[in-house]
Amino acid sequence: MTLCVKIPIKKTQEVKEFLMTKGLIDQRYKPKKEKEHILIPIKKKGVKKEFKYVSYENANVEVKKEKGGIKKRLEGKLTKEEMKRIQRAYDIVGSIAIIEIPKGLERKEKLIAETIFNINKNIKTVLKKAGIHSDEFRTIPLRWVTGKKTKETTAKENKVQLKLNVEKVYYSPRSSNERKRIMELIKPEEEVLVMFSGCGPFTCVIAKNTPAKMVVGVEKNPIGHEYEKENIKLNRLKNAKAILGDVRDMVPKLGRFDRILMPLPMIAEEFLDLALKAIKKGGTIHLYQFINWEEKDKLRKKVRDICAREGKRCRILRIVKSGQFSPKTSRVCVDIKVQ
Repeated sequence: MTLCVKIPIKKTQEVKEFLMTKGLIDQRYKPKKEKEHILIPIKKKGVKKEFKYVSYENANVEVKKEKGGIKKRLEGKLTKEEMKRIQRAYDIVGSIAIIEIPKGLERKEKLIAETIFNINKNIKTVLKKAGIHSDEFRTIPLRWVTGKKTKETTAKENKVQLKLNVEKVYYSPRSSNERKRIMELIKPEEEVLVMFSGCGPFTCVIAKNTPAKMVVGVEKNPIGHEYEKENIKLNRLKNAKAILGDVRDMVPKLGRFDRILMPLPMIAEEFLDLALKAIKKGGTIHLYQFINWEEKDKLRKKVRDICAREGKRCRILRIVKSGQFSPKTSRVCVDIKVQ
């Protein structure tokens, strides 16, 4: 008997995203489908506190045939030294896998890409990183390695579909759980501003899943803006709109908001003064930053100093980890209540 979480079929996707993010799925076993529920084998409990409609059950489930991950499948095809440099982790956006080829393994990139292609039946294209992120739009050059020759795909998360070109528009599937956290904070009739909105993940997730009156996304990247407009239509959202332009120019023209999101961790603090001018009294600002977690008190002081400089009384509700940028650097969100 294996510990499983029992999920109503209609709720499977959102719970599975949470399980994958937290690493709770027991990959040794196959999920088991019943008439109205799915049983997903898990390593330990911790799901029910997030989703009240699930339950736990010990069930007989089928053991997966041992196929192995990328390193297992490459054994005997690469030297021991080459195997040491292979990276297990890679990003999947919709039907596209994005990989990094370690220095010195360029001649083996086709073999590595085809191995990944064969691991996951949902992957139709494998691209490799061919440079570093740009400063302005956070995009990264990518080169085709195998599969369908495309850089456009449709990702699914939190009940929305997001169409994008993975080379021209920044999008992180790893932030889906953070978007879920924010959407659960939205109150009825809130007017929400998403600065640096990209192809619209925050815009669409909030507009689709909450009682927000209106969600406005402002994006400087014209390609990202066009995808955001398309995604609003794709998800049939009546309470969302996309605006093209620099937030410094556009936000002062938009009035005031109950909630403002600033998902640009590298430089978002440089625009906090702008958000403070656009937030309603009693509203909340979500400021994203990259920090060493041990230095969170410095970030807390910096935010308070900016608020004081702008003549605003602010209370920091919490600083939440929302991802890992590097071994010593976390992506965090500072939830700021403006009084």
